[in-house]
Formats: sequence, structure tokens, C-alpha cells
Amino acid sequence: MDSTEKEISYTTTKPYSTLNVLTENTKTIWFVCHGMGHLSRYFLRYFKNLDPNENYVVAPQAPSLYYQGVTFKHVGASWLTRENTTKETENVMQYFDSVFKAENIPGHLKLNVLGYSQGVSVAMRYIAKRKLQCSRLILHSGGIPKELTTSDFEFLNAKVSLVYGTKDEYLNADRMDYETERANELFKGKVSIIPFDGVHKVNSEIICDLA
Repeated sequence: MDSTEKEISYTTTKPYSTLNVLTENTKTIWFVCHGMGHLSRYFLRYFKNLDPNENYVVAPQAPSLYYQGVTFKHVGASWLTRENTTKETENVMQYFDSVFKAENIPGHLKLNVLGYSQGVSVAMRYIAKRKLQCSRLILHSGGIPKELTTSDFEFLNAKVSLVYGTKDEYLNADRMDYETERANELFKGKVSIIPFDGVHKVNSEIICDLA
């Protein structure tokens, strides 16, 4: 069998979700990347305790949808897999570009970027590739991409926080030691490490504290 894998480019339409309304009273924009299995509209529930008058939340949605579990009842989304990662990463980056263009975020507002679980990788890659300046970067319960280096973030002037649950079923002590070391390496030790007593779940209380 003589098979060949080829590529095409085409225009597609993808959703994203927002929380609250962007007004003259808005002080902070949040760009938040969900974890594997989330949908953006449901991920926004973790940010509902932020002051709605001052915070506007933008949640892109991972492009690959799939049914979860054997009942095929619930739908989840995934950002990337090990299959064709480089090309799929660039597709995600272009999708993020389109979201920022559509939102036309005023430059004088604070920008907070948060990645949760699988969302950490795409959030960090976007900041690195697009040299996106932000006020705060929150890395919540996820892995830092191996290809990123200190030079990728030399431009960044942001408060960086690494948040994780001490009972996270996906992040044991050795893994968290590694991720902490990587974060300190990339951001030259200027990282706030915030562990909490909990499992692999978004910690809304810490998010509000960091706001």
C-alpha cells in the first residue's frame, strides 16, 4: 500500500465565550485557557466571583471536540495531542490571534492570562510566540512545554504565579518539583508558588485573591 499524507488550508468557524461586559469601568481583561474536557462556556463559572464591573473574561475553546465516557452524553474539548503538535499549535495560535482581533481589547487595560491544566501549554506558547505582554500570568495545575526557554520570556514584565493542589492526582511531588524548577528557570526565580490543599480542580478562591 502506497499512502501519502497531505495538507490543505481552509477557513473554519470556532466559538469562544466571554463573561461580563467590556465597558469604560472595566479595569482588567482575563484571557483564560481551559483544561482538557472543558468547554469554554462552562469554564467561565470559575470566574463568576470576580467583580463583574471591573473584570471582563475571554475564554477561547479548544478546537477538537470529543464525547466523554461510555455514555456519549457529555462533550469535551482538547487543545493538543502528540499528533502533529507543531502544526496544530500554530493553528491554535492563529485562532487566538482572531479572538484578540475580534475583541479589540483597549491597550490601557490590565491583561491577565491564565492557563489551567492542558491550557497552561497553549497559554505559555502564545505569550512566547506572539510576545504578548500581560500584567499577570497564572499557571494553574499544568505542565510547562519542554521547548520553551528563558529567552522566550525575557520581554515579559508580568507577575507569574504557579498554582497547584497538593493532592492533585495528575501532579505528584516529583512532577511539581520539576515544574517549579522549570518555572523558576524560565522566569529567573521571580515566580510566586501557590500550593493549596486540594485535587486537580480550578481554585476560584485563589483566582480572586490574585485578581
